[in-house]
Amino acid sequence: LAFRIKEWFGMPGFSMEGLIDYALILSVLICIAEIVLGVLTIIGGKIKLVSYLMLFMMLFFTFLTWHTANCDKDTTFKDHDTYALTDPMAQTKMDMAKDSKEIKVLSKTSTEVVIEEIRSPQCVDDCGCFGDAMKGSVGRSLTPNESLWKDIVLLYLVLWIFVAQWIIKPNTRKQNLVYAAASTSMVIFFSWVFGWYFPIFFALLCIFGALWMLRVGGKYLGNHWGSSLLVTLLCTILTTYVLMYEPIKDYRPYAVGADLWANMNDGTAEENQDMVVYRNTKTGETREYGATSQDFTDSKIWENTDFVYDTMIKKIIVPGKLCTIDSAQFNPFRNISEISEYELALPAVKEQMKKAFLPGLKLYDIQGEAEIEIPMEEYNVTDYDAESYKILDTIRLPNPDFSEVSVRNLIVKAKRAVVVISKDLNEGNWANIDRLKEIFAACKKKNVPFIVVCGASNEQIVAFRKKHKFYAPFFVNDGTELKAITRSNPALMVIEKGIVKAKYPFRSTPTKESFKSNHLN
Repeated sequence: LAFRIKEWFGMPGFSMEGLIDYALILSVLICIAEIVLGVLTIIGGKIKLVSYLMLFMMLFFTFLTWHTANCDKDTTFKDHDTYALTDPMAQTKMDMAKDSKEIKVLSKTSTEVVIEEIRSPQCVDDCGCFGDAMKGSVGRSLTPNESLWKDIVLLYLVLWIFVAQWIIKPNTRKQNLVYAAASTSMVIFFSWVFGWYFPIFFALLCIFGALWMLRVGGKYLGNHWGSSLLVTLLCTILTTYVLMYEPIKDYRPYAVGADLWANMNDGTAEENQDMVVYRNTKTGETREYGATSQDFTDSKIWENTDFVYDTMIKKIIVPGKLCTIDSAQFNPFRNISEISEYELALPAVKEQMKKAFLPGLKLYDIQGEAEIEIPMEEYNVTDYDAESYKILDTIRLPNPDFSEVSVRNLIVKAKRAVVVISKDLNEGNWANIDRLKEIFAACKKKNVPFIVVCGASNEQIVAFRKKHKFYAPFFVNDGTELKAITRSNPALMVIEKGIVKAKYPFRSTPTKESFKSNHLN
């Protein structure tokens, strides 16, 4: 969003990146505020205040969705960033400024440097409305344009409430029943769309809980402030539980019951056609033809002196669909130079490591008086004749086409695999690591692969293993994808033939006996 301010008001130094650290708390507060305002609207409480807050909220979100729908990735804007001279990026930017017209040094002191850079906005084609719920149930989220129209309709309705705030009174008992029933019917509809019916219970709990508070709250809480407090408390309890454990309903592609192999292969290729475009030099009219179509051949438009060839475009016939899980993003691996005895304990890793080396020969170059090493497949008597080269020994050479070992296929194809997910080893809560060690030992006895997948460097893995004496095989993966797998850090997953059978946040790590009973016997 910040580039709009930079662009409109000529403020290239304006930034909103400081809010990134507060994204979670802001999202929680906004979600709770939306529910509280919704309940107050239904029961007719504090309408003047509610109408102002709802109008402000809808103006902001309508602006946000307008920005998303009208974002042009090809436009540019000036951006000013301040770097401390001790920041390695400062020197990188100053070096780039020597050769690039889009980057220049505005000012430099003994402690910091200000860099002006021509940037393009980051545009998105998925507004994220309703989170992953629509993706997991309907198959896609709202497009930016659809979300914009949704917000325009909601803004229109909120404007009516805002205009009528002076005449709206708290509901009568009959109105409460009518409005509660109408609102619940809307929740029932969306619960049906999303395939989850807990929101019906929660909506009724909030609405009738607010009405109950009006009757029993007494002198201090028997009013709409008391109702607001109760709904806020209910929302906070639910949100806290979800953040401490896992979503009550998980729509993400790694949810319990998800088929990981199917989710990595459910995409479809885009079908397109090359089109030639001819333009009428007098009227500006354009005509498109398939480059290899019979229509183009029959038209003989190139013989028409009024038309000239303009360009060739690629027209999408059938839009492609990305796989639910990007196999490039979910690919736990280790560089072969980092493979330890603990990773080699997995037969799948040992098998892959056979490709790490190629048979080779050590030769003695008689004329050059030097030893050389070549792959066996490159050896021939013509290039390496006996008079010029002498074979000293057979050796193994590193395979230049093999640099890492992946356990993705092991995880999604094994009869059963147990995986610990940690997006950050240093920030994880390892209070139950002794239970994980016991489960690891139980898995070894049953020959069930046990793997730790984390977002960490080799140095961090080695230090963590030494500190906690946790000698499981470790593999690394992009941290963003690990966040999509689980919110908990760490979490324990059980996968059978690619299907997620169980997922335990760290607070619910099972005992060895419980785990063996449920997953190993």
